[in-house]
Amino acid sequence: MESHGRGGIGGRGAGPRNPYELTEDSPVYVISVAAQLSGLHPQTLRQYDRLGLVSPDRTAGRGRRYSARDIQLLRQVQQLSQDEGINLAGIKRIIELENQVAALQARVVELQAAVEGAATAMQQREAQVHASYRRDLVRYQDVQQSSALVVWRPKRPE
Repeated sequence: MESHGRGGIGGRGAGPRNPYELTEDSPVYVISVAAQLSGLHPQTLRQYDRLGLVSPDRTAGRGRRYSARDIQLLRQVQQLSQDEGINLAGIKRIIELENQVAALQARVVELQAAVEGAATAMQQREAQVHASYRRDLVRYQDVQQSSALVVWRPKRPE
């Protein structure tokens, strides 16, 4: 299954334009703070990372750094596991499918924009063609067909 972003199921979009701008994808929380914010034990976070459920960024020294989006995902995993009784493999599949749906929805928006652009270009081209018509041409009118039978006979040499 394809994963989006930076290697985990809870992948990242494009980073902030300004490297100092904090977004919900900015990896700022160490594992102890992420565990506290999500209500989970740090060992549970490590297990989720090993299983690929939530893959935080890493520092140069390989320390985990969690973002606000990771914290949301950790809470979602916990809720699905505890409240809904879904096992971790099922949760992983749910998250994969949610990411796939989000990617497909984004692709639909891109394709709709492309179709609208193509339709506009076609309308402009059609207008150019109509504008290029010569105005001295006579419009064709369909001749009424009669039911009379016409017989052709070649002339005989005399």
